[in-house]
Amino acid sequence: QVQLVESGGGLVQPGGSLRLSCASSRSIFSINAMGWYRQAPGKQRELVAITSGGTTEYADSVKGRFTISTDNAKNTVYLEMNSLEPEDTAVYYCNARIVGIGSYDYYWGQGTQVTVSS
Repeated sequence: QVQLVESGGGLVQPGGSLRLSCASSRSIFSINAMGWYRQAPGKQRELVAITSGGTTEYADSVKGRFTISTDNAKNTVYLEMNSLEPEDTAVYYCNARIVGIGSYDYYWGQGTQVTVSS
């Protein structure tokens, strides 16, 4: 069992920045992969960024603007979002992938709202 709690969302103007945090009840070191997803109104949930095995991957729409990072001492994953655009408006979810027996187990946070508007 892994509990994930997101925070840091809010209202920001276009071009602004936000830093989302995801606090994990389990050591980040023991988690196979952690990622950020988002879901905008009327759209499917999409992968934003993921970190695993020392590598990171980003959706094309956020490359160069978003950065995913971890702080193992705090069991926390961050998503630094810069140059925010109205199109980034969505509920952002933290995800953890755990290696189970014969399969992966996935856990989700409750989500945090990010609204980019002038």
